[in-house]
Amino acid sequence: MPSFRLHPAIAEIPADQWDALTNGQPTLAHAFLATLEESGCVATATGWAPRHAALWDGNTLLAAMPLYLKSHSYGEYVFDWAWADAYQRHGLNYYPKWLAAVPFTPVPGPRLLGRDASSRRVLIKHVLDEVGQSGASSLHILFPTDEEAGWLQDAGLEVRHGVQFHWHNAGYRDFDDFLSRLAQPKRKKIRQERRKVLDAGVSFRILRGAEIGEVEWTFFHACYSRTYAEHRSTPYLSREFFVEYGHRAGNATVLMIAERAGTPVAASFFLRDADALYGRYWGAADFIPCLHFEACYYQAIDYAIREGLSRFEGGAQGEHKLSRGLEPVRTCSAHWIADPRFRDAVARFLAQERGGVEAYLDELSERLPFRTGD
Repeated sequence: MPSFRLHPAIAEIPADQWDALTNGQPTLAHAFLATLEESGCVATATGWAPRHAALWDGNTLLAAMPLYLKSHSYGEYVFDWAWADAYQRHGLNYYPKWLAAVPFTPVPGPRLLGRDASSRRVLIKHVLDEVGQSGASSLHILFPTDEEAGWLQDAGLEVRHGVQFHWHNAGYRDFDDFLSRLAQPKRKKIRQERRKVLDAGVSFRILRGAEIGEVEWTFFHACYSRTYAEHRSTPYLSREFFVEYGHRAGNATVLMIAERAGTPVAASFFLRDADALYGRYWGAADFIPCLHFEACYYQAIDYAIREGLSRFEGGAQGEHKLSRGLEPVRTCSAHWIADPRFRDAVARFLAQERGGVEAYLDELSERLPFRTGD
């Protein structure tokens, strides 16, 4: 009979067994999650108490879920602040809540890791039982696959829809071939933006895996921190996280460093696997017009074409990505609310919201930047 356990540290689960269930996605890798914990970025003190769910057959891991007990809603990219406020106004505690997600990461992918569908469904049942018995307000599973969203809905969770923007490789030969598929005004705008960066004397150095040294990670973290400071916010990830993860991640990391006259002026950080490039963070030491678009989108698209990757995921939100060749895609999350009154209210809200998301997707599909027929 399989046994269910919660683990307060992912280090308790053998890395090879965990990674065997992840299908190679870098944000789900044991190294990524373990470095978040060991660097102190994910910890009870930061509001992320690890409680990773695992289904075991003896010493064999059958299924698992990255799971946390949260004392806030920061770093999630699916917003439930209004739900928390409603709880507070009724004199109830919304926190702690349970969250199945990759911290600080809106990359869609499997959240119910398992050897087969049966073990993953058993895992859902155990997690729901644990959440119900804990007395916490809710369980939230962010950015699961469509298949998982169906399973979660069958298990009694309410499904929520959102929108991200992803670039898809249609077998482009190079960046100019990609541009040729765009409508003339969009093509002209991108060329103008790229020309501004080139005329400013900026070039890019692209490093992957072991090519990224501590000097480069330190520069990137300074840029990354500056971006948060400009928005009067605190960065989630420390320099120590990036340096240590860089040592452990193999070829999953890609750093694009913008330089002018041999001096670094900006950097963008990506993760990649055999199929896709995932945009994560960027920052600049100096303001250069259009450098953000170049560092975060155009260099990424160019890299994906050269590397033969099927897609580039541009991260959360950002309708401005549409005019730059990224297309809208529907994302999912799933939610279980303990209190029946709030559960019904959330279900009604999500039903209305889903209709709005569908209308928004229809609107965006009419504004795609591609030439008619492409």
